[in-house]
Amino acid sequence: MDSTKDLIIVGGGPAGYSAALYAARASLDVLVVEHGMAGGQIATSDIIDNYPGLGSCSGAELGQKMLEHAEHAGAQSTYGSVSSIDREDDMFIVNTDMEQLEAPALIVATGATPRLGGFVGEDEFRGRGVSYCATCDGMFYRGKHVFIIGGGNSAVEEAMYLSNIAEHVELGVRRDVFRAPRGMVERLLTRDNITIRYQTSIIEVSGSTFINRIVLRDNATGETHAEMFDEGSVGIFVAVGHDPATQIVAPYVDLGSDGGVVTDESMATKTPGLFCAGDMRSKSLRQVITAAADGAIAAMSAYAYLEESGRI
Repeated sequence: MDSTKDLIIVGGGPAGYSAALYAARASLDVLVVEHGMAGGQIATSDIIDNYPGLGSCSGAELGQKMLEHAEHAGAQSTYGSVSSIDREDDMFIVNTDMEQLEAPALIVATGATPRLGGFVGEDEFRGRGVSYCATCDGMFYRGKHVFIIGGGNSAVEEAMYLSNIAEHVELGVRRDVFRAPRGMVERLLTRDNITIRYQTSIIEVSGSTFINRIVLRDNATGETHAEMFDEGSVGIFVAVGHDPATQIVAPYVDLGSDGGVVTDESMATKTPGLFCAGDMRSKSLRQVITAAADGAIAAMSAYAYLEESGRI
């Protein structure tokens, strides 16, 4: 495989493969670099059912379909971890653990990573009772009991959203006050099916296929106690924030207040030829569909950049 391309895309999630599809359909020589499974973070989701027209499938299945669609259009994929990006003579040098690649245009779509709750059993029950996105997974808890971990804007928004779906919502605030603005909290307190537990942390979950036991700690006294549930009747939403994965582009971009990359509507950054798409951007909604839309826009913007600069 030729190491020089028209366009390199770092990240094989919905933004990356949407960009690859549009770039390949525009006859660009495009390569996607992904370090894990196709689909990126969505590959860890058991069910995706909010992508219009798709119905329901696993995140891994959707990621694979996106890869196959892009490759059928002519995109190429390679696997490797990108350690750094350099810029020399208007070319981007992408350094991976396997090879060195270069292109005059670059789309970075490395996503964002949910911050973990830090309790025992969190990884084991991810997708089986532990979630990080109410918009994505809330409907699976219709009529059920949910716990939310967090005290900031995200936790309050998740609680408000889930209160319209779940039978009962318990919000575990680790401190004795919210970090969210007072107005948001006041609206939260008007909901009859939301209970606030201050100074409360989840320290362990367990069960068989799904969670049926949650161990809680009173952060004021240090005392712990376990609560039991029918298996499959309870869920935990960790809402302590996301960290956009911006490390490899940090020297070439500006960051917003949420830690995401600042772009214009064309997904362009302050560095000519560098575009960022998906959940790594500074944005209000991080969903599969918004990431895919970002990728399509970034690809067409990269095409326009290459054409205007005489590279194609």
